[in-house]
Amino acid sequence: MAVNKVPVLKRCRSLGLEPSVLGYDKKSKRNLQRSGRKVSEYGLQLKEKQKAKFIYGVLEKPFRNYYEKADRMRGLTGPNLMTILESRLDNVIFRLGFARTRKEARQIVDHKFVTVNGKVVNIPSYLVKAGDVVEIKESKKNIQRMKDIVEVAGGRIVPEWLDVDAEKLQGTVKELPSREQIDVPVNEMLIVELYSK
Repeated sequence: MAVNKVPVLKRCRSLGLEPSVLGYDKKSKRNLQRSGRKVSEYGLQLKEKQKAKFIYGVLEKPFRNYYEKADRMRGLTGPNLMTILESRLDNVIFRLGFARTRKEARQIVDHKFVTVNGKVVNIPSYLVKAGDVVEIKESKKNIQRMKDIVEVAGGRIVPEWLDVDAEKLQGTVKELPSREQIDVPVNEMLIVELYSK
């Protein structure tokens, strides 16, 4: 599997992202915006795509597949793409506060800690639907790792499209999120422009 070895804070700086978007504490005091050269229109579009891929931890081929799926759906392609990315299981685990970062959420799903509607799912890219119940497996709820995670991530604000029971380590997808409910700093219209060339 392809792995990006560039340090997270360095990548955040190059893309102009706050580390807190990924769930990391802000450790770097340096200015995130690069000054200097004028960026072309293509450069801006590419940067937005790289931002979205980096935030959600998606590689090029699956990202293109998500774009094509969003394009076939009813409504605007850009907001559809963001809804698809946001409804990935690893992202839902992160949003519910069951992981400190999306990378950790991906690992938790990979290690079979998570059930969806009572069935174990170990595919981070699994797309949840409205009404799905996402839960940490009963046998994993009391391990020290999960206690540490809940202690750190428990205070995070859960989006309104999710309902969480922190005691039971269980969450319900009330509805799929609209673009207004997604607080990710990505201009998806530039991604649409890039792919529609």
